[in-house]
Amino acid sequence: MPIGAITRGTTNTNRLRRVDRWIAAQPVLRRADDPLVVDLGYGASGVTALELQQRLAKARADVEVIGLEISPERVATANRQLESVRAGATPFAPDARVSFALGGFETPLPRGRRAAVIRAFNVLRQYDEGEVVAAWQRMAGRLQGGRMLDGGQRASGTSTGSAARSASGSAGSGMLVGTPRAGGSAGSGTLVGTPRASGASGRSADRATVSGMLVEGTCDEIGRVSSWVALSPEGPQTFTISLRLAGLEKPSIVAERLPKILIHRNVEGERIHSLLAELDEAWQRNAPLSVYGPRQRWAASIRALAAADWPVLGPAARWRLGELTLPWGAVSPLGFAYP
Repeated sequence: MPIGAITRGTTNTNRLRRVDRWIAAQPVLRRADDPLVVDLGYGASGVTALELQQRLAKARADVEVIGLEISPERVATANRQLESVRAGATPFAPDARVSFALGGFETPLPRGRRAAVIRAFNVLRQYDEGEVVAAWQRMAGRLQGGRMLDGGQRASGTSTGSAARSASGSAGSGMLVGTPRAGGSAGSGTLVGTPRASGASGRSADRATVSGMLVEGTCDEIGRVSSWVALSPEGPQTFTISLRLAGLEKPSIVAERLPKILIHRNVEGERIHSLLAELDEAWQRNAPLSVYGPRQRWAASIRALAAADWPVLGPAARWRLGELTLPWGAVSPLGFAYP
């Protein structure tokens, strides 16, 4: 029986374009031997799974997407949509490698396969904060490179409460900008999408054995405000904000769309609160650059964060898309631990 609760099912065409674009740029997709991607909890329509495959296929032509839903009715609806796709009656390729099945956090996959990427968006918002880590563990256990015990729990007890803040860079994110701030320790897990130490020797860089990636987050109804956490099988690694810069009043608008693990931590004394406050301040201070466009203003704001010792991850080309990525340790809640 699928594990989880039925979500509201709200979805819209193009709603998840920001996170899809980010996933497409990650090395895990290019390097995976089996480019299997799961859209977990796609909602009342299967369009987000179809869009995901369409976008990722530009980076990896043989990518396959499986949409999982806990509701049999939603699976039936998505399969009817897929029939239209196969008939050539939609903008999607009739032979798109997309399928739909019943499933929840246990992430059932055929023939013992494991996912290179699991995208779980707008799924955990209705859950309590205390339920998030268990859901993360179940899904991460179905990633390539992940390990499971009965019930979907991880086999190891490695703690990765914060990502490697002193690392020289994050997979797919480019170099680390600025000096790591105090308040976070290096985790023991590899960064998302990087080759694992075992099995990589003697293989090409593009097909080295890699850890899979879980991307869990939330966005507004039209996809202009979004944030997510990226996890490897070892735990959370990075945190990303992605905003539509045109007409942006202040970056802290994302506070309403933080992942469940962070949304109640936007209070004085928490790292996420400090980040958003300093980002707002930098955005305001660089307002004169608006004459050159919001992208210039955003890039200058991120450089200001880096100068203030926030461990910003590049490359700067991602900033132009309205993104900001940091190691998980820069924003992890006080007292957070990943079993």
